[in-house]
Amino acid sequence: SLVFDVVMASAEAGRPVACNGLEGLDRFAGVRGIGQEPLPSNPRSVPATAAGFFDALRGLFASLPEAKAAGFGRAHFSFLGREGRCGRCGGLGRTRISMDFLADVWTPCEACRGGRYRPEVLRVTWKGKSVADVLGLTVEEALALFSGLPGLEGPLRIMEEIGLGYVRLGQPLDTLSGGESQRLKLAAGLMRPGKVPLLYLFDEPTAGLHFRDIDRLLGVFRHLLGEGHSVVVIEHDLQVVSRAGYVVDLGPDGGDGGGRVVATGTPVRVAGKRDSRTGAALRARFGRP
Repeated sequence: SLVFDVVMASAEAGRPVACNGLEGLDRFAGVRGIGQEPLPSNPRSVPATAAGFFDALRGLFASLPEAKAAGFGRAHFSFLGREGRCGRCGGLGRTRISMDFLADVWTPCEACRGGRYRPEVLRVTWKGKSVADVLGLTVEEALALFSGLPGLEGPLRIMEEIGLGYVRLGQPLDTLSGGESQRLKLAAGLMRPGKVPLLYLFDEPTAGLHFRDIDRLLGVFRHLLGEGHSVVVIEHDLQVVSRAGYVVDLGPDGGDGGGRVVATGTPVRVAGKRDSRTGAALRARFGRP
């Protein structure tokens, strides 16, 4: 409530919201909030579109000599438009079979065999790969293929650094786990360029993450700080709390029983507060300060 309903709302409105005054926002070029709202999910949503670099990919294919000779533009390399998508499955690459008493079943499209596109579009290739081939690559594989291309290498590297190197660019979003969706949303937020310094606000970004992926996430935070940005994280995970530069412990309970500042300072200082439940949890996990 404090971070998003007050700080974020005030930044968006350009005036104090739900408070008498707010100091310090003028130090930032902008405020970027990444909450827990799910990514838009439909059968045509894939990581390449959700992360926002599919347009750059289509532009690359449209610039190739074979595409120009065939009169193909960017729209021909989108599986959402009529120009290039498969007419049988509408660019889904799969067809749905409705079951009366069971969940619907998806099967590969018989016309394009999962390729999503018309055959003539797939004849246009980059380093031997069609746009459908590229969508079948993992982030790690695509990063090697598009090394040196800023519009593609940069976003792919962010996805790889945040632990999504194994995700395929064209897999449906509804096949991702909750933790994977959260990381993809985080990656998409980090890809948008902005002036320095920005204030980043994160709402429990570790939800559904393995502890090794949390280490990767902390690396992203360190990178943002190194670039001159500031990061505020709403978090309960002690792996994150223990690495924070400054902790604000709100409580002592949740809901009507919370909202008061219980302890502030470095993790070591908060761990020394006997009336702080966060401090007690830090002590239990990492020992006495």
